[in-house]
Amino acid sequence: MPLDWNAFEEGDSIPELKKAPGVTQLVKYSAGGGDFNPLHHDFNFPQSKMIGSIIIHGRFKYAALGEVVSNWLDHGGRIRLLSCQYRGMDLPDNEFTLGGTVKRKWEEGGEKLAEVELYAKNAEGKNTTPGSAVVVFN
Repeated sequence: MPLDWNAFEEGDSIPELKKAPGVTQLVKYSAGGGDFNPLHHDFNFPQSKMIGSIIIHGRFKYAALGEVVSNWLDHGGRIRLLSCQYRGMDLPDNEFTLGGTVKRKWEEGGEKLAEVELYAKNAEGKNTTPGSAVVVFN
């Protein structure tokens, strides 16, 4: 059911999403996004060896943040702005949790808007990819 403007308040959490992409999914993401940096798929790549693993694409985590907002909206609106910062590495097959909190809700120029503060937390609870989204409701 599409999210209704009156169904949430500032401070409310949005439903979380969990991801644990494996190597195969990262290779597919490389093909779809055109990012074939060996750091995302080749364990023998020198940087991978230094880290001890390959790492998940930053853009994969960015897209997953968009997915968590889109899931919350459920066709009740659209994402106007999505941004994030890459502050930590996430490793394949390690679950990370995406979610957020409604930071602000307002009306402007006849539009109903909300700003959501987002996170992608690793298993240790570190927010490796903080972000935000501004959404416009139908």
